[in-house]
Amino acid sequence: MADSASERRLVLAFDFGTRRIGVAVGNELLGSATQLEPLVARDGIPDWSCVAALVEEWQPDLFVVGLPLNMDGSESEMSLRARKFGRRLHGRYGRPLEMFDERGSTREAKRIAHQAGHSGNYRRDSVDGIAAELILTGWFEYQSHGQRLHMPRP
Repeated sequence: MADSASERRLVLAFDFGTRRIGVAVGNELLGSATQLEPLVARDGIPDWSCVAALVEEWQPDLFVVGLPLNMDGSESEMSLRARKFGRRLHGRYGRPLEMFDERGSTREAKRIAHQAGHSGNYRRDSVDGIAAELILTGWFEYQSHGQRLHMPRP
């Protein structure tokens, strides 16, 4: 179980993508997450001034980046790129970084959006923020149960 200092951590989570990067913020004590406006990316590279503005506004204690593993648990090219993005976040802002298995988050985000009446045009109306929110709530659940994924560190 997390100690009282870590339970108060504010966390920024990211759903890495090559065109958009979903973002969510949450409080570990409450175990809740809220999606924010996705970041526009060019070949996986965000406008770092926008990321800096998020860090300045929210003052997170920790970053969580979704790790897009294949269904068999193996890594893909996108896994490597998400890790690189996470390393850059950590390097630029000096906050701890956790990579978290995000398998199924985009599919679940699309299901949630569809139930809410989404048109199905995900390029125009993305679900990246929902995916980031799912990643963060999943990470909170693992933390509250004292479980850790056995995944390589970034």
